[in-house]
Amino acid sequence: MKSFMPGFTLGNYLARVYVLNLLFLLAALLGVIYLFDTVELIRRANKTDDVPMSLVLQMGLLKLPEVGQILFPFAVLFSAMFTFWQLNRRSELVVLRSAGFSVWQFLLPLIVIVTLVGGLQLTVINPVGALLIGKYQQLEDQYLNRQQSSVALFQEGLWLRQSTDGAILEQGDEVQKGYVIVHAKKVRSPDWTLSDVTVFYFGQNDQLLTRLDAPSALLKEGRWLFKQARLHRPGIPPLTKREVVLPTTLTVMDIEDSFSSPESVSFWSLPGHIQTLEQTGFGADRLRVHFHTLLSQPLLFVAMVLLAATVSIRPPRFGGVMGLIALGVGIGFFTFFVSSYLQALGASQQLPPPLAAWSPAMICFLLGITALLSLEDG
Repeated sequence: MKSFMPGFTLGNYLARVYVLNLLFLLAALLGVIYLFDTVELIRRANKTDDVPMSLVLQMGLLKLPEVGQILFPFAVLFSAMFTFWQLNRRSELVVLRSAGFSVWQFLLPLIVIVTLVGGLQLTVINPVGALLIGKYQQLEDQYLNRQQSSVALFQEGLWLRQSTDGAILEQGDEVQKGYVIVHAKKVRSPDWTLSDVTVFYFGQNDQLLTRLDAPSALLKEGRWLFKQARLHRPGIPPLTKREVVLPTTLTVMDIEDSFSSPESVSFWSLPGHIQTLEQTGFGADRLRVHFHTLLSQPLLFVAMVLLAATVSIRPPRFGGVMGLIALGVGIGFFTFFVSSYLQALGASQQLPPPLAAWSPAMICFLLGITALLSLEDG
C-alpha cells in the first residue's frame, strides 16, 4: 500500500499541472483566433448594411469549436512541453529520477489525461462543434454570401432549392419571381447527371405553379437542362417538351461543398451520411478520411505527449527556452504537413482512407516511442 500511494499522489499532481497548462494554452490560442476571425468577419460585414455587430460576434463564437479541434493536437503538444519544462526548471524531474521513477511512470498520468481528452473530443466536442459550424454556415450564407440556394441530401435522394428568376418554361410565358424545389433519386458523377427528377415551381406567395418530371437532368454552366420533361399545370393537360432550361447560379462545387463538408457532420452521423452519399451516387472518400482521422485523435494526442517528452525531459540545451519552442514548432509543423498531405491523398483516392487517416498518428507515435526508448534505455 505504501508503494501505491506515492505513485497515486504523484500521478494526481502531474495530471493536475498538465490539465491546467492545457486549459490555459487552449484558451489563449482560442482567444487569439477569435480576435482574428472577428476582425475578418467585420471586414466582410462592412460590405453590407444590415449585419449588426452582435451577429458578427456571435458568428465568431460559433466558429470557435471547429478551430479548437484543429488546434487540439498543438495545444496537447505545447502544454506537455511546457509542463515538462516547468518540472525541469524546479528540478522535480531530477528528484523523480533519483527516487527511481522511470520516464514511463511519470508519463502515464499525462497519457491517461490526453486519451480521455481525445475521447471527449470525439464523442462530445465534435458533435457540438458540427452543430455550431452548421449554424455559422447558415448565417454566413444568409448575411455575408447572400446565397438564395440550399441543398440537402437524404436517403431518398438529393433535394435543392433555388430562385426561378428568369425561368421561362414555354414561349409566351410571363417571367415570374419565385423559387423551385428540385428532387433527384440518383446522381451520377463526374458529369453530374440527375436521374428521376421532379421539379416544383412556386410563386412568390408559395403557390404551386408547375410540376416538372424528367428522367434526367444535367447541370451546365449557368443552367439546369431537363431532357424529355413533362409539365403539369393546374387546369391544363400535361405537356411533354424535349428540353427545358432552368437558369441557376449553382455550380458543382457549390452543391458538393454544401452537403459534404466534413466539419458540419457530427461524428455520430458520419457513418450514415457516408452511406447516404454512396447510395445517392457520390463519392464519400473525403468523409471516410475525416471519420478515421477523428478515430485516430486519441492516439495522435498520446503521440504528441511522447514527442514532447523526447525534447523536454532532459535539461534544456540548444538555447534553452527558445530552443524548446523551436523544437515544438518543428514537431507541430511536421505533424500538420504529414497529416494534411496524407489526408489529401486519401480524399483523392490515391491511398485507402483508413491508411491516410491513421498514418500520421502512427508515425508520430512510433517516433516518440523509439526516441524515448533510446533516451531511457540507450
